[in-house]
Amino acid sequence: MNALHPTPLLDKVGVMEPKPWRQRVREEEELLARLNTLASEAAARRAEALLEGVEELGSRAEVARDLGRSWQAVDQAIKRYQRKRPTEGTTTTE
Repeated sequence: MNALHPTPLLDKVGVMEPKPWRQRVREEEELLARLNTLASEAAARRAEALLEGVEELGSRAEVARDLGRSWQAVDQAIKRYQRKRPTEGTTTTE
């Protein structure tokens, strides 16, 4: 077995000051906001794919069967997406 050679610079680990709690909270809130954005974008892409499946297979029930999911899960994902996206030709109050 090989003996480890001393490494004077690495053997003395300096004491690191922990980040202040306010900074940690701020960083975690920023991370949660980014994750929420990513999750919303993924849900929209998934719903678009489900809608393509409906076009191909003919119904939400057929898409659900093909994916091994419940009809309600497919239906709810599509409805959530459609509520968040204004349809063409409509105006929003924003």
